[in-house]
Amino acid sequence: MSRGRRSSGGPDTGGSIAQTAVEFAQQAEKLSHHHLRDGGNDGLAVEALFVAPRDPVLVTSDGGRLPAVPLKEAQKLNLLKEELESGNVHETPLAQTDGRHNSPDTRSQDRESAKGNLRAAMPPSHTNPLFPPLPLYGPPSYLRNIQCYAFRVSSFFLSLAFLSVIVLGSLFTSIPPFLQWTWKKATFRDPDADRPFRNEELRRQQLRKEKERRRRRRLSIGSAPLGGQQQQGNDDADNDNFDGSPDPIVCDVGYYARRVGLDVEEYQVQTEDGFIIDLWHVYDPKEYTPLPEEERANRGPEVFTTEKRRKLKNGDDDHDGKKPKFPVLLMHGLLQSSGAYCVNDEDSLAFFLCKSGYDVWLGNNRCGFNPRHALLNYADPRMWCWNIRQMGVFDLPALTSRVLYETGFEKIGLISHSQGTTQTFVALAKEQRPELGERLTVFCALAPAAYAGPLIGKMYFKFMRVITPAMFRLLFGIHAFIPIMMTMHRLLPPRVYGWLGYEVFSFLFNWTDVRWDRALRDRMFQFAPVYVSAESMRWWLGRECFAKQKCILATKEEWRAEEREDNEKQQQEKAQDMSSSSSDVERSQREAEAIKRSSTTTSKRGKHAKGSTAWYNSQAPPFALWVCGNDCLVDGDKLLCRFERGREPHVDVVHAETLEGYEHLDIIWAMDAVDRVFKGVREVLWKTCDVREACRVPVGCEGVEAWVRPAERKDDEEDDEMESSSSEDLST
Repeated sequence: MSRGRRSSGGPDTGGSIAQTAVEFAQQAEKLSHHHLRDGGNDGLAVEALFVAPRDPVLVTSDGGRLPAVPLKEAQKLNLLKEELESGNVHETPLAQTDGRHNSPDTRSQDRESAKGNLRAAMPPSHTNPLFPPLPLYGPPSYLRNIQCYAFRVSSFFLSLAFLSVIVLGSLFTSIPPFLQWTWKKATFRDPDADRPFRNEELRRQQLRKEKERRRRRRLSIGSAPLGGQQQQGNDDADNDNFDGSPDPIVCDVGYYARRVGLDVEEYQVQTEDGFIIDLWHVYDPKEYTPLPEEERANRGPEVFTTEKRRKLKNGDDDHDGKKPKFPVLLMHGLLQSSGAYCVNDEDSLAFFLCKSGYDVWLGNNRCGFNPRHALLNYADPRMWCWNIRQMGVFDLPALTSRVLYETGFEKIGLISHSQGTTQTFVALAKEQRPELGERLTVFCALAPAAYAGPLIGKMYFKFMRVITPAMFRLLFGIHAFIPIMMTMHRLLPPRVYGWLGYEVFSFLFNWTDVRWDRALRDRMFQFAPVYVSAESMRWWLGRECFAKQKCILATKEEWRAEEREDNEKQQQEKAQDMSSSSSDVERSQREAEAIKRSSTTTSKRGKHAKGSTAWYNSQAPPFALWVCGNDCLVDGDKLLCRFERGREPHVDVVHAETLEGYEHLDIIWAMDAVDRVFKGVREVLWKTCDVREACRVPVGCEGVEAWVRPAERKDDEEDDEMESSSSEDLST
């Protein structure tokens, strides 16, 4: 934008306003759904709405939404619009804009207080080093379409070659175990005798065979309904899907729910940047009637409205005189869908919680199995221009808001696994969307992914970290990440695909199936992988962001400095203990001098006050953490240390547990996960529930007492509020 324009009132005001109008039209077209020359103004970008200080979405003239664009581009659009609306043309350089959200109220206050200075109405132009700016892809044109096609062709062959190397590597490493298995078979030994739950696996296999025999017997006498319909009133053991095949492997959460006497209805949810994502509701058909399909359609991009479909009552519910169930939202991990919570029959986390007495909702992130957007199509690169930040800032609030609307509750419980914990950690951060924390009673993090584990140093991950962003996009494209995986999902027989999926992911992530029910393993990989963007994988594995910093919300220098401070503090405490227990006065003096020198060194390095580097503020909900003790993918111990050492003074940790021997996926798929994890999750959800008197008590939680926030924390916050109000009064 030209800096030579004059302010309003000058002789060249009319010309400057005309020039501003031209620049606004050019900027709007640059960010729009399509070019103006294509006809009509529908899809024209008219405003950048800042959902969070660094997260703009584009609002179009027809009320649609377009995904995020670089901050400077969004700021420029709003600045030009402001100038046209006010009639004032300013000389403010765009690169210097900083400040707060650009809500209408904020903008009017800024114009009144700053007399037209728009810098205070804009967010900062710099971006967090952990979240570098995304590329800008304008509306379709012949040149852009050619470029996109070139990326799709190059990435098809190059990513296929990369995937082939991974598959061949996984097959090669599987040869020794296969030969060992064959030798044991040939010598009439059980190859699986050393598996820790072998007897339980055999018992469950026998039970499934018995259910299959009963099903076949019902089919032979013609008593079973056809077409996949289940009989009403059957017990859990007989609630099979009668489709004529023995225990078919399908990619359908509803099928697995009906096997255990439950069912699933699917909702469509629109995010604030226009993506249409899936939300699955698990319910008991004896207690709930699913809504018509039109009632389950998306309700638009607005979130956290006061409108509710149902109103929560303190008395009995309208159905059978029972109180409502407390709602719980589950979020899945990387390259998965929430179907991962539904593959272990009654021992699946989703079905366990539902049968325990919770209202279970399964959230899925953008694209998933069926990429959809309100305006964009699959071939548009803007459809895939997102990473973990957008998944946290947009997807999670949209899903939470829809559950609140459907259930009538003010807060819900949240359970996340792996990448689901990452997007939650990002969303709750005080720089992103801390208000989300006020909608959650508790955040249960399973295998929390905040710090990288040793697996990030493997050769193939190092390769991705070495190549430049341009090379990464040339190799993996600017659309979906290796979409041929989804093609193979559709083409290969389920058992072949399940076996191959396990071998590949085991090779990549160093996990095993020793704690799983191996007979169900092929099911587990029917819900993975799903469509994800190449940009999101670049955030995880590229030379910038997580692979480099090894932390989601702190740079490598920051968290290493914190570790040094903590180690020095431990040394000081150890020295103090030694000096107090020693009778040697001279030794005590030497220790005291050492402590003093250490303290001086730490202060020179810039030691921070307690909580000064906290990621979260007082809006954060209580946290509950289950860390896998044998997890190479992420380092949960570092996260536990962060809370134990007071780095997050505003966060209450209501549960923290390390599961010895557990790998990354054991926490949701292990055969003993019900006893070691799920029952604890069930109790934490209930003890942190803030409306216990209005909800039915879950099974197994009859004696669980309500959690009370520590009084010391309350007093500290009240003192902080009093001090801030006093300082405001003094300044006034």
